[in-house]
Parts: sequence; structure tokens; C-alpha cells
Amino acid sequence: MELNGLRVAIIGAGYAGASTAKALSLLGADVTVYEQATQAGEVGAGIGLRPSSMAAFREWGIDGAIEAVSSASHGLRIITPQGQLIHAEEWPEKDVFGTTTHFIHRRDFIDALLGVLPEGMVRFGHRLVDIVDHGTTATVTFENGTSVEADLVIGADGISSRVRRAFFSDKAPVFAGEHAYRAVFDIDLVPGVFEDDNDFHIYFDAPTNRHLYLLPLKHRGQVSFDITVPSDDATWSPEVTREQLVASMDGFDERFQEVTRTIALDAINCRSAHDIDSVDRWHTDSVVLIGDAAHAMLHHQGQGANSAVLDAKGLAEALRDADSVAAGLAAFQAARKPITDEYQRISRGGWDGDNLEDGFPGQHGDSAKVEA
Repeated sequence: MELNGLRVAIIGAGYAGASTAKALSLLGADVTVYEQATQAGEVGAGIGLRPSSMAAFREWGIDGAIEAVSSASHGLRIITPQGQLIHAEEWPEKDVFGTTTHFIHRRDFIDALLGVLPEGMVRFGHRLVDIVDHGTTATVTFENGTSVEADLVIGADGISSRVRRAFFSDKAPVFAGEHAYRAVFDIDLVPGVFEDDNDFHIYFDAPTNRHLYLLPLKHRGQVSFDITVPSDDATWSPEVTREQLVASMDGFDERFQEVTRTIALDAINCRSAHDIDSVDRWHTDSVVLIGDAAHAMLHHQGQGANSAVLDAKGLAEALRDADSVAAGLAAFQAARKPITDEYQRISRGGWDGDNLEDGFPGQHGDSAKVEA
């Protein structure tokens, strides 16, 4: 299908929205991204961009922008709380895509993606209030009074997606019974941990189901940590006390305990872990979901941002190869949904204390999953 002049309205300027804007604009689509925030301001910690995602950036000609604010990694290590190595493995897709995983701070990632979009493509201060689906077009209306008609509306508005609730599922996000405490601190605070590697470290205490995810951001001289612990508090952004933070690392390596005793509490981003149940249908003939709006998943497999990037690639290719927007959206869902359904299932399962000798469950031997 010829995409030149196709009017595309993307709701949300996060990973999914910005990636999709880049992919579709390269094919000639007339893309505008509408973001409810008044300016870019992604917070949080680090993420790993898998080889498949890095390959997509290379295809779009923006890999240099991503590599400039990230660090290359070789693999991951699964470790006991006291530092005993259980398993080490290289990123499985490296040989397939000719590149490796890169670690990046969330804010740097968003800034890099927005920085490669044409000036004026992203419009901040646009909070969605209504969508009307006319069949072959749709009209979106924003709180500021702006109304836009588009040939394709893309809901990239995250786990609490208004687009999803309007058309596809009114089910609320599902609480996973966990809290995640996240922060970034100087790498010098954990001496010796990353002296001989730049791997992703997963410290797992099976009896208490506590996880410490340590992701080095050596280009920043920093480490991103995520302490995930069981909790009954489903509050979206709960408060964390010093006592809770210290208790979360009880029995772990003394270096990590010391961080929890000394780090400023206002540096901690605390979130309760949520995902969504699988959504049966992602699209009409002129409206489609991507990223967390379509398949928000728990963080245990690190697939949220990567799935968003590959959604962008998959959607652009499906529209390019189809005879119509409607056919392209159907092809997109058919290709991507089985993969993201599986990652939702695996991520919801967490880590299996009896089987820690595979850092990448579900990602070996199946080419469809490797490409995911």
C-alpha cells in the first residue's frame, strides 16, 4: 500500500508512539504524535534494548543516536543473594541480528527517539477525551479543544490506555502482588560488582520471591537497580519507607544492603507491578493499539520497551505490504499478538526457583520468538 499522504494520529509519545512515528514517517506517512504531558519527562531507571530492537534502529538509520547514550552488553548472570553465580548466558539474538543488547536510561531513550523525529511532529499538551470511528477514518478530540480526523489512529497511550478502554477492553490493569523500588546511583557505590563485565545481573532469593535487577549504565558511570518484592498494597505509586527499603535487601550482599541504608528516599521511584489480561482484538479498520496499550506485561523478562519497538516495525511493514489500512492492521495483529501473548504469560509467571538455568525462557529455538 502507498503510505505517502496517509494521515496518522498517534496517541502517546512514549517508546511505542515515538518508534512508530519514525517507522511510518520513513514510509511517507503524514504523522502527528499527540502527547498529554506538557513536555517530555520520562522518569525511572535503566532498560535493556535487545539485539532485535537495535537492528530496527539500524534499519531506520537512528542506531547512532541510540548507541551514543547507551552501553553495549554481552549477556546476563543469575546470582544468589550472597553472590554465588548460578547461570551466565549471552544474549541469544546477537548472532541473528549482528548486534548486541544495549543498556540505556529510560529518559535518555525517550529523548533520543524524540530527537530523531522531524520538528513539529510531536505536539504536547494534548489529552485525549474522545474518539469517533467512522469506518475508514476516525476523529480524535482533545481536552484543549483540538479535533483531528485521520486515516489511522494509533493508541500508544500505555497500560491505562483510553483508546483501549474506548474500543477493545474495559478491564482494569491487573495487580501482580509486587512492588518495584527503582533508582539510579553511582557505580562506585557497588565496588567490584561490574569490574570484569557489563552484564545484566539478576539476584534472586527464591524462598521469599525477592529480586534485585542490576543493570550497568557505564556510559553514565551509574547503575540502575530494581528491587522487586511481594506486597499486598495495590496503590499505583505507593510510598516507601527506609525500613521497607532496608528490609527488601535483608540477607543480600552487604554492598546492596548499604545502598538501601544510605540512598536518598526521594531518589527511589516506587511502583506497584501491574499488567493487563490479553486483549482479544487490537484494531478496527482505522484504529489500532500498540505497545503497552495492547499488551502491557510485567517487567521480569524486560520485554516492554522491546515489544513496543518491534510493534512499530511490525505495524509499518504490515501497512506497507497490505492493500488497505484495514488489511494491514489485521496482518499486524496476526503477526505480533501470538508473540506478545507469550511474553505476557512468561512475564506473569516470574522466575522459577527450581529452574534458574535459563535466563531467556521461551526465547530459544523458535525463530518467531527470537525475533521478538
